Amino acid sequence: MNSKKPKSKQISHNFFVVEYEFIEKLWKYNSASASWYFIHVPPEQTLEIKTTVPIPKVGWGSVRVQATIGKTTWKTSIFPNNETATYLLPIKAEVRKAEQLEIEQNVKVHIKIGV
Repeated sequence: MNSKKPKSKQISHNFFVVEYEFIEKLWKYNSASASWYFIHVPPEQTLEIKTTVPIPKVGWGSVRVQATIGKTTWKTSIFPNNETATYLLPIKAEVRKAEQLEIEQNVKVHIKIGV
């Protein structure tokens, strides 16, 4: 996770859609059978999503989002991570390749909840 205070801002918060923009590092998790790539949703936004956003949680406490990095937009879910007290945004290979992302790179992310 980025050790500096992340640059983030809430774009809008209305009845149907909540949007956030932030910059965090891409990181890789290795398991015995696969590798997964994630970006942390900053703690401030995670807390707001958990406590004030009126969106139903789905499996494993995940929240459906529309994510945008660069020119690539896709629908996915963010997942709670108890170890870091943040949500994790999974970054699939298609996005990493399209946006030429590398591990430890700071990435500007835009997420929409409620779309």
